[in-house]
Amino acid sequence: MRSAVLDPGGTTTPPLARRIAALLLLALTSITLLLVATPARAQGPVASATAACVADAATGCIVGTLRTAAGEPVVGAVLDVVGPAGDLTATSDATGRWSVAVTEAGEYEVTLDVATIPAGETLRDPANNPRTVAVALGASQAALFPLGAPAGGGGGGDTGDEPSDSPTTDAEGGAAVPETPGSTGSGVTAARVAQLTVNGLVFGTLLALASVGLSLIYGTTGLSNFAHGEQVSLGGILAYVGTQLVGLPLIPSAIIAVALGAATGWLQDAGLWKPLRRRGVGMIQQMIVTIGLSMAISYVFQFFFGAGPLRIVTDTPTSVSIGPVRITTTTLWSLAIAAIVLGGVAFFLLGTRAGRATRAVADNPALAAASGISVNGMIRIVWTLGAGLAALGGVLIGLYFGATSWYSGGALLLLMFAAVTLGGLGAAFGALAGSIVIGLVVELSSLWIPTDMRYASALVILILVLLVRPQGILGRATRVG
Repeated sequence: MRSAVLDPGGTTTPPLARRIAALLLLALTSITLLLVATPARAQGPVASATAACVADAATGCIVGTLRTAAGEPVVGAVLDVVGPAGDLTATSDATGRWSVAVTEAGEYEVTLDVATIPAGETLRDPANNPRTVAVALGASQAALFPLGAPAGGGGGGDTGDEPSDSPTTDAEGGAAVPETPGSTGSGVTAARVAQLTVNGLVFGTLLALASVGLSLIYGTTGLSNFAHGEQVSLGGILAYVGTQLVGLPLIPSAIIAVALGAATGWLQDAGLWKPLRRRGVGMIQQMIVTIGLSMAISYVFQFFFGAGPLRIVTDTPTSVSIGPVRITTTTLWSLAIAAIVLGGVAFFLLGTRAGRATRAVADNPALAAASGISVNGMIRIVWTLGAGLAALGGVLIGLYFGATSWYSGGALLLLMFAAVTLGGLGAAFGALAGSIVIGLVVELSSLWIPTDMRYASALVILILVLLVRPQGILGRATRVG
């Protein structure tokens, strides 16, 4: 005889009735999920067709521009994209451009619906429709469909010279790479090695600009500042506010962002770190404070600006070819500015009294104080300078990525710590050397390993170098015991 089930109210429920109720509940839940999921699935292709994709740490982009043989934009052409992220659809806009956002890295098959291109137009190479492209998160990859005379017969069409067609194989999205077998990870070619080397040098230089303040702060105070990444994010977000919300030109917005970033460094030391030093709070406790500060600031950014990408500039940068290397003009300007500023930091440290005093405080604070140097005053200068450099790095990295976000600096924090440690803790020039090494390793490692793992390769190099030279590349060995 089957027993009944006693519920909390003391009544009995027959097992058959309980099963029927469970089945009804399951059916209602399934219907609800289907009703919720169907509109979301239907809206996905529309969004990809109307909104320009911006690559970030969680998103990759497949982009392209369609032009007729006469060079006119193709409007309303439909492209189907199939891959790990599912089935997606894009439609070319009034400029002939189209883009698709994907949330999973891998190979995608892109098909141009030839029935949607203008009458009389044909694909220059029908064998390349559909075509397969390899997409990495944080990067844009072009899928080109030239229209015009058959291959070898000339003609216009989508040649890949348009700026929007320039794919980026680096996660930063700054240097444009022509779509070749080498750029999609199908082999090691001289052109691809040259392109990735340039990408690594650019990324390393921008990373050095963002991380040199981290090194200076550690050198003068002994504090590992886990909130330094938020200073980088702050610079990019302030530049976004200036250009997109206030309507200022890029250069004034960048200057204001750097000035406000430096001011936050001054305020942090005056209102938080100097009182903690005066009270004798230990380095471990101060480091925990920086972790909490990092979390608080990052979520404040997310609350006010959202979790999506924030484009500092919306114009598509032009690209230039230097031998086998393609690079955007924005990246060239960012590289030049970063190099000039790093040179200025070197002159400050080596050629000015304040710089020499900073180095003295970093070397021996007690002896520096006995020599008449204001230790707290120099630490205040270092905090201000470091925060300003981080803000400038955030602006330039945001331009290099194509966008910034609430967590753009936090995503780079581990690489900044790796660069500072690799170069030598507390050595400002070590941060530069370590950043260049990290940048080159991150980019060139994608020749042999999946793009998603290239940041891990930088940490492996860090471990190997420290096993051979524990003090870092430019650090000084110290006697223990």
